[in-house]
Amino acid sequence: MIYDVNIDGQDYRVELAREKSGWNCRLNGREVALDAVLTRANVLSLLIDGTAYEVKRELTPLDLHFWVGSARYAAEVRDPRSLRSRRQSAGAAAGVKKLVAPMPGKVVRLLVAEKEQVQAGQGVLVVEAMKMQNELKSPKKGIVQKILATPGTPVNAGDVLAIVE
Repeated sequence: MIYDVNIDGQDYRVELAREKSGWNCRLNGREVALDAVLTRANVLSLLIDGTAYEVKRELTPLDLHFWVGSARYAAEVRDPRSLRSRRQSAGAAAGVKKLVAPMPGKVVRLLVAEKEQVQAGQGVLVVEAMKMQNELKSPKKGIVQKILATPGTPVNAGDVLAIVE
């Protein structure tokens, strides 16, 4: 299995193969000694090059985060062989992209201004839904052409909140 992983803006290529004695792992082409055990739902016990880690997965409707101890890391995992990943990467730079509200909620904070340059994955605004704050990120590198919401504004699922060109 091959995965392209982005942790807090840093890209990695992870190659995993299941073997009788555990996992064979290569990280960016370098062999890494790895043992992994799922201890409970969304919690992995990892032994990486002799060091133990407990990794907790936090999955929200918009984002994936991992907790290692008290440190929180934003993560994106892509399988380069999947059709969805190939389509997303091929279309990521093309045309106008709209940021839409994933569920009903309230805009609590704007992270950028109109006409500001943004990177792919950079936060644009924060929506609070079900007492959780969700950062909506730019789907591509570009310029925020329009912000259609203001802090305190209630939004419905599917409402266009910003446009990135």
